[in-house]
Amino acid sequence: MCWSATADLVAGTGIAAIGVACVVRLRRARDLPLAALPLLLGAHQIVESVIWRSDGGSGPATVVWAAIALPLLALWVPLGVACAVPLHTRRWLLVPLVAGAATATVLAYCLAVRPVRAEVRGHTLGYAVDVPLPGLVVAGYLLATVGSLLLAGDRRLTLLGVLTGAGAVICVAVWRAEFISTWCAVAAVCSVVLFGWAGRRPLPAPGGASPSSVDRTGT
Repeated sequence: MCWSATADLVAGTGIAAIGVACVVRLRRARDLPLAALPLLLGAHQIVESVIWRSDGGSGPATVVWAAIALPLLALWVPLGVACAVPLHTRRWLLVPLVAGAATATVLAYCLAVRPVRAEVRGHTLGYAVDVPLPGLVVAGYLLATVGSLLLAGDRRLTLLGVLTGAGAVICVAVWRAEFISTWCAVAAVCSVVLFGWAGRRPLPAPGGASPSSVDRTGT
């Protein structure tokens, strides 16, 4: 989220461009879901620019925004991390994956049967959807997204998890004050980190095997 329709549109376009660059410079096909995350985040910002211009409300743009922000990201991030990391690391991601699947299911159900509404609050947009046990749902969401990045075993993805977790705390604090929304800045910084991660050179395999042979075995 940004502080105006124009800011959201500009930020979304820039973040989506980083996403295109991430995909172009990929070295391994299994990194695609995570490398494409900035594309999703950029589209998310662009959708919100439409909500700003509509002065909030419960129209299709609001529903699309909520569907991306809530169930889709809760499942996309841990699945993307699981695809990208070596096989021996994936066992650590079982809990975030289960949390993401359960959280996404609950949130998708809520969006399907209950209305979601956006409201302009100063220089921010507030979104309201009725979710049961919100504290538990938020915990599951953070475990799925931030937790999977912290457990990835890759220093760039760990950095991304730290930035995402810290950014979420700061953004929520500023957003509650209705001063200005800074989510777009966090999304931009995280997209730059993913750009560096997408272009990294894969580590040589034990025993001198080539990276291509490692990818074929799925490790």
